[in-house]
Amino acid sequence: MAPTPLRQGVPTAIAAFATLAAVVGTLSYLDIPSLLTQRKEAKKVSKARYNPNDTPSLLAFKALVEQDTLPSTYPLASSIERNIPIYDARSLNLNDAKVVEEFQDEVFHILYHGPGVLVMKNFFRDLSLIDAANSAFTAIINREAEAKLSDPAYFGTTKYDKTPNAWISNSFSKLCLQDPETFLDYFSNPLFPVICSAYLGPQYKITAQVNAVRPGGKPQHLHRDYHLGFPSREDVAKFPKQMHELSRLLTMQGAVAHADMPAESGPTRFLPYSQGFGEGYMATGREEFKQYFAENYVSLPLEKGDALFFSPGLFHGAGENVSQDVDRIAHLFQVSCAMGKTMESIDTHPLIEATYDLLAGMQGKEGTEQQVDAFVQSVAEGYPFPSNPDKRKPVPGSKGPESEQQLLRRALSGKWEKAKLMEELTSMRVACQAST
Repeated sequence: MAPTPLRQGVPTAIAAFATLAAVVGTLSYLDIPSLLTQRKEAKKVSKARYNPNDTPSLLAFKALVEQDTLPSTYPLASSIERNIPIYDARSLNLNDAKVVEEFQDEVFHILYHGPGVLVMKNFFRDLSLIDAANSAFTAIINREAEAKLSDPAYFGTTKYDKTPNAWISNSFSKLCLQDPETFLDYFSNPLFPVICSAYLGPQYKITAQVNAVRPGGKPQHLHRDYHLGFPSREDVAKFPKQMHELSRLLTMQGAVAHADMPAESGPTRFLPYSQGFGEGYMATGREEFKQYFAENYVSLPLEKGDALFFSPGLFHGAGENVSQDVDRIAHLFQVSCAMGKTMESIDTHPLIEATYDLLAGMQGKEGTEQQVDAFVQSVAEGYPFPSNPDKRKPVPGSKGPESEQQLLRRALSGKWEKAKLMEELTSMRVACQAST
């Protein structure tokens, strides 16, 4: 019997659908929607900066962070706990280039597209090395406390006056000079370059600090970290939007547990996926975001020798130590990309010295404010880092110390003599040098 017309149309419809699917697949493969969006954006001028008075969308934020981490996305992870991938260093064969490449792909995806934080169990398997480092840190803490160098309240307060919280800035240098052998063994851990280069590429630079939070230690406020985690919201808003994205890509945060950290000791609280929120640096100080974080954060206990690594753009904050007898001891890392530096070395001091009197004279003339400001920004260092927190404290309204530009503007407004300015600049440079 001859097929009906309807039956005749079925193969045609299937073929048409297959053709359409192939076209859609090709468009998707070529990322045509993204290219069309870029072409559309290229035809209009939008605001380059966020308005500090605008309120970021909490609804959009929820849509971003309220997603699940799938085990299938990270097959090398031993488990997913509270949306955070958990890896075990014992299961990674670092002599297998294919395994290393696959692991680095997962690390990059976690920090950039994914939950923003991962835990590495057994990052240090030899716990005697952790003990040796702790002994060195104790000696440093005691020496600095006696010299009144460090501020015990830097990392929060505690209710026990006799056992204040402890903080070591630049523990990277201080550990080396206190115990070179332990330092060598510690930072020759081959997992450091595997993880750091996965996110930052080669030629990265490690800096480190130690904090010991005693029972009763209070929690940190919700925050993002370096670079744009330090200025005020008004100062952050002065940076164009792409710099907000870039800030979280220039560094990576890490920490090694130097003691067991049960939940009651207050391990760091995270809000997975929040590093991808474009207005994140504008949002962390707002009450509705603080409340949402307090109600939805996740935190995982760590064992001595475990490590975690996370994007500095992740919404996070250390928890409260409500234990009775656990000192939460962490060795913190800020790892920086190699590319955040100028191509040439500039010594600003002789340039400022040669032009200060001329600049002061220019400021005294009417209508030269823009020229003075342009020159200050061109010649003096505007960024106060790298610095030495032991010797240089934050200026009011910021988490960072005074910059050369701020000092030069103070000198101009105060009509300082050149000699006084140069003395202050020299003192600033000396104070920025690493403590040993």
